[in-house]
Amino acid sequence: MIKIIFNCSAALFFCSLLNAQNDSIPVITEPAVDMNVDSMRVFPNNLSENKIKKQNVYKLKPAVDVPLTTVTAAWSLYAFTKIYSKEHSTEEQILALNKNDINSFDRGAVRPFSASIDKATYYPFFAAMPMPFIFLTGKNTRKDFFKLTFLYLEAMSITGFLYTGSVYFVDRYRPYTYSSASTMAQRTRGGAKNSFYAGHVALVGTSAFFGAKVYADYHPDSKIKWLFYTLAGTATGSVAYLRYRAGQHFPSDLLLGAAQGTLTGLLVPHFHKHRIIKDPNLSLLPYSNGESHGLAMIYKL
Repeated sequence: MIKIIFNCSAALFFCSLLNAQNDSIPVITEPAVDMNVDSMRVFPNNLSENKIKKQNVYKLKPAVDVPLTTVTAAWSLYAFTKIYSKEHSTEEQILALNKNDINSFDRGAVRPFSASIDKATYYPFFAAMPMPFIFLTGKNTRKDFFKLTFLYLEAMSITGFLYTGSVYFVDRYRPYTYSSASTMAQRTRGGAKNSFYAGHVALVGTSAFFGAKVYADYHPDSKIKWLFYTLAGTATGSVAYLRYRAGQHFPSDLLLGAAQGTLTGLLVPHFHKHRIIKDPNLSLLPYSNGESHGLAMIYKL
C-alpha cells in the first residue's frame, strides 16, 4: 500500500512540474510618480497606497527542487520494493536473539506482535497522506495548489529517501521478534528486520507539520496557528505510541522518526519562503534611469 502511495505521488509530481507557478515580487499596477534621486526615476516609497500584486508566499527553485525531488522520489520507489522483500530469518537466528542484548533505553519495548493495534496505526497514517487536497479549501492555497503539491511531494520524497535508505542498509529486528509470544512465522519474516527507523511516524510527521507550517505562513496573523501545530504533534505522537504498543519499533526508532519527519515537514516550506525585509528604515525600490532598470536600497539614518 505504501508503494501505491508513492506511485500516485510520482504521478502528481510530474503534473506539478507542468503547472507549478512562477513567483514574482510586488508589481505596481498604477502609474509611477517621478522622484528625482541622483538622476534616477524612483517609484514612491509608500507602496501600501498603491494597488500591488500580492507577493507569493513560497518560491520554487527549479534548478534545485526538480533534481532533488526526482532523485529522492525515484530512490524511495525503488527501495520500497526491496525493504519489504528482505530475506527471511531462520528459526535458529530468531531463537538466538537475546533481550538482554538490547540497550536499557529500548529494552522495555519488547512485547508480542499485536495485529489489531498494528492495523489501527494505518488509520492516522492514511488520513495524513492526502494533504494536498486540503490546500483546495483555502482561497490563497487553492491558487497555489500545484506549487504546494510540488513542495509537499518534495518533503515526502526526502522523508521517503531517508527512511528507506536507513532500512535498506540497516537490519534491526523489531521488538516483537524478541518475544516468544509472537508467532514464529511473524518473527522470521523479512519485514521483521525493518525496525530502524519508524517510517510511519516520519511520514505522518512530515505531512502533518508541513500542513501546519503552510497554514501559519499563509495566515501569519492567525490566532489559531497553535491549533494546527498541536494537531500535528498529536497525530505524530499517536502513531508513535501505537507503533510502540504493536511491538513494531523501539523508542529510539520512534524518536528518530518523529524528529526527522517533523524537521522535514517544517524546513522544506521554510527554505522556500520569501524573505521579507521588516526594518522600517530600509526600503527596497525599483528604479529606472532610461537605460537600465533595477532595485534601489535606501536606508534612513
